[in-house]
Amino acid sequence: MTDIPTPRPSAGPPTNGPGTIVLVHGFWVTPRSWEGWKAHYEAKGHRVLTPAYPGFEVEVEELNADPTVIAGLTLETITAHLESVVEALDEPPILIGHSAGGALVQLLLDRGHGAVGVVLNSAPTEGVRVLPLSQLRSVFTAFKNPANRHRAVPLTYEQWHYAFTNTFPEDESRRLYERYHVPASGRILWDSVLANVMPGPQDAAVDYAKPDRAPLLFISGGEDHIQPPSVQRSNVKHYRSGVVEHREHPGYAHLLPAQEGWEAIADSALEWAIGHARGTRPEVAGAQ
Repeated sequence: MTDIPTPRPSAGPPTNGPGTIVLVHGFWVTPRSWEGWKAHYEAKGHRVLTPAYPGFEVEVEELNADPTVIAGLTLETITAHLESVVEALDEPPILIGHSAGGALVQLLLDRGHGAVGVVLNSAPTEGVRVLPLSQLRSVFTAFKNPANRHRAVPLTYEQWHYAFTNTFPEDESRRLYERYHVPASGRILWDSVLANVMPGPQDAAVDYAKPDRAPLLFISGGEDHIQPPSVQRSNVKHYRSGVVEHREHPGYAHLLPAQEGWEAIADSALEWAIGHARGTRPEVAGAQ
């Protein structure tokens, strides 16, 4: 893996691949966090789905007013719901996930769903034990009280800024906090930590040697605090089969999908995905 600069926008990614894109959101946000990418890809002629976790079909403001549904979530419940969304499609889609959504995309690919996957600042799957100090600081609020395992755990604005938007201007960071932030499931966060010490496969387990997995691209923001590039690199190294690649973009924070310049990253991710999708012919962007 080589650090690469943010790519320049191209004339547009190739269009001879899967027509449907499924964008999977992470924790502490909702599908609203994909609003820019959804509009961007739809403008290129793609059908774009942004499925919500069960109970997240309401608006951000309603979830913040009553986060009861968040406390009861499990990773398996979310994964099963996403499987039902993908299985209902008439073709295997491009799967793109951010943060915990990246781990969910890895689980979907492991279960045979999707033509190709791209994960942005992905949470790790089981067995990835890299634990940077910035990650501990970012999620400490969920673990400082064992009772949080049964609660929906919010972030204060200061915690959000450190974990999600540390490279953003102050006014933009606060605006996005107010627009996107919701509590996260303490149960899933605690279970993800315990998964590496519990016997047997847990909810986030994948078969790293699976022979027929669809291609997978990891994209890391170089300044991400909550899922630093070292986590992505370790996750990549666990895979022992298939096409698995990693790109790192210096200067980008965890909320990469909303950071200035995201459009170029979205285009390069889509170009990679279409070129590697199973059953499609790779094509050079801009080729006649």
